Amino acid sequence: MALDFGSLIEAGSASVLNELLAPMRDDDGIALPSRYEVRFGAPSGSRGTGGPGASQNLFSQILFEDIGGGITRDVAYQCHTIVLPSRALTTVADETIYGPARNLVQGYTFGDVNATLYCHNDMREKKFFETWQRIAFNPQTFAMGYYDDYVGNVKIYTLDQQNNRRYGVELVEAFPETLSEQALSGAVATSAIDITVGFKYRYWRNLTDESELPKPLLDRLQNVLGNQVERQLLSRIPKVLRKL
Repeated sequence: MALDFGSLIEAGSASVLNELLAPMRDDDGIALPSRYEVRFGAPSGSRGTGGPGASQNLFSQILFEDIGGGITRDVAYQCHTIVLPSRALTTVADETIYGPARNLVQGYTFGDVNATLYCHNDMREKKFFETWQRIAFNPQTFAMGYYDDYVGNVKIYTLDQQNNRRYGVELVEAFPETLSEQALSGAVATSAIDITVGFKYRYWRNLTDESELPKPLLDRLQNVLGNQVERQLLSRIPKVLRKL
């Protein structure tokens, strides 16, 4: 009986290919840059604007008068390019030792985040971020807003093939620092008008696994001390009263 080497090679190749593709097909497969979700959290501060939530109401009122409801969701849907921000440890040389240098960690630095969005005919995306900036600094009155009144948040999620959120970060105390120029031309249009927004923010945090990280030392000390105080108090309560 003659062996069909061609069929064996073909079958072996298919097996190898399936083995390579298997991780990409399951829930823990390869993450794709086109699978993401963005949420822009408008300012929610209150100082100087008439009570809790007043700046949020002002922000919404201006937008609704110009555009109509559902603007925040619509703007987020038009975001076609954004990045997961970078983060780097800041270090300083330890000058108290001899020999090879070592570096001590002092904190973090965070990378810039730019988002690019397609624009509707009414430029609602541009108006959204112009309004956000106007709460920070009014170009007509030159009045500066309170910090807590103009900072919001930006949330960025990666999605799997079933649209489940698998990883997410939040830009904390964020606001739109820059709005890009938008080139117009009399030539035949081959692409949509878009706008790039550059965000400033205080720091970013992981939205998906922070609960698994070790708690800060102060929190752990407070928990230990709290448990010790509780045990001391319970030891002083008569057993009869504990059963009540």
